[in-house]
Amino acid sequence: MMQTFKKVIEASYLTAEKAWSYRAILRYFYIQHERMREFLFPEEILAHLKGSSDFKDYTEEQLHQDLEQLVRWNNLLARQEMGRAHTIEEFKKKRFRYQCTPYTVEFERMLSEMEKGGDVFGGSLEKKEFERLYQTLVDMEKALQQPALPQADDCSQLWNDIFTYFRSITKNTSDYIAHINSEQAEERMHTEAFLVFKDQFTSYLRDFIVGLQHTAQKIQQLLRSIDMEKLRPFIQQVIVHQQHVPRFEEVTDDTALMEDMEGKWQTLTVWFLGDAYRESELDSLQTRTNEQIRRITRVVQRLGERHHYFRSRKKDYLHLANWFASMENVDEAHELSAVAFGVLHTRHLFSDHIPSEDIYTDTWQEQPIKHETNPRIRNYREKTKAGAIINQREAKETVRKQYLQEKLAEQNTIEKYIEGNTITIENLPIIETNVRKMLLSWIGKAMAKQDRTFKTEHGRVVKVHLTPERRVPLRAEDGTMEMPAVTFEFLDEVSNHGA
Repeated sequence: MMQTFKKVIEASYLTAEKAWSYRAILRYFYIQHERMREFLFPEEILAHLKGSSDFKDYTEEQLHQDLEQLVRWNNLLARQEMGRAHTIEEFKKKRFRYQCTPYTVEFERMLSEMEKGGDVFGGSLEKKEFERLYQTLVDMEKALQQPALPQADDCSQLWNDIFTYFRSITKNTSDYIAHINSEQAEERMHTEAFLVFKDQFTSYLRDFIVGLQHTAQKIQQLLRSIDMEKLRPFIQQVIVHQQHVPRFEEVTDDTALMEDMEGKWQTLTVWFLGDAYRESELDSLQTRTNEQIRRITRVVQRLGERHHYFRSRKKDYLHLANWFASMENVDEAHELSAVAFGVLHTRHLFSDHIPSEDIYTDTWQEQPIKHETNPRIRNYREKTKAGAIINQREAKETVRKQYLQEKLAEQNTIEKYIEGNTITIENLPIIETNVRKMLLSWIGKAMAKQDRTFKTEHGRVVKVHLTPERRVPLRAEDGTMEMPAVTFEFLDEVSNHGA
């Protein structure tokens, strides 16, 4: 462990006192490395630095000192030039050419990307990335189903594509969520200029959610169908391809490579499916995106209220005053006042009495509520008297029996609409109101489940089959509604028949 987290001496040039010259030299090395020029001579480096006004007093001796220091920090590798010397000076002193090390390349690549992004998070919510990942996973599943796996290079390409898209998804989504939760974004959301941008922003988030829900479910189903036993031969082909790539460093053994790739696949599945300890990052992403939509809605509402509060209504009042002045009699003025300001003697009454626990009870089915007004005096106290504890067992038993009878009647009513082990909406006659409410509540419970299966209050397992493209009428005593074609399948009936 101590060897793994050793001091990174290659990063010393970033915080050294002469970082201004070290970074300029190594940035030039990085640019030339990207252009596939590996070895540079001091003369070329000095000519490049002299092209900047910051290095007009920079000497060749200073350059050699900086290059020697960067070699000591392992940022550069020095190789002596053994070619034929053309002058006595070249013969007397050693000539070196320099090459930047892998650490330096990665440092400068990272710094270049950070300089482009500035001091804010970037990222984006791209549903196309999920579609590309799904398509690549489909290609891999087809390869797994073939009698013989594809060539090692094809397997390696598929594997690299999957994790390229996955890394892009995780990086872009996390960066964008951090961006819209940052302090800069929070400040901009509370400005009037955000009102112009809010429709585009909300539409962007909503469009991502819709596309994500459509593609993510297919990715989840596909990941559940691929187990590690079927995947190991595919991973072995990927390892074979990697082992064929000539490398001068020590080759990692197959066992370590297999563990590493299995760990990557486990990370991918946990991100989409979750595990026993936490929910999936996909669900978390959907939740946080929906929260952002609600947050934007609240911000826009507050901005609208603030804008309305500070808006002058002088012209409105003048127009209303002229309107009142044009009235011929006071009765017409009273009518205009009632429309403009409301009825002046209206009183709003509130009672905390709850007549029924049934959420489906309509207002006109409830009994009137009696409200007793207490005197508004400081010393008022309600009269109390000592009383005995009354045994409510009989009343409780009566209520319990009534509840069970209602549930039994409800169950018997449902039973008469079951054909075989299903209830089909379009085949139903005119049904009772409480049956309609129950069937709609079943649909709501099923839509909250991924497999569209739930358990009723009577302990029966029901699976809902929904056909959105076909519309059918649901006829009930309180009216007819049009809805997608739905079939309720009682799975416990199937198991009972099978037994």
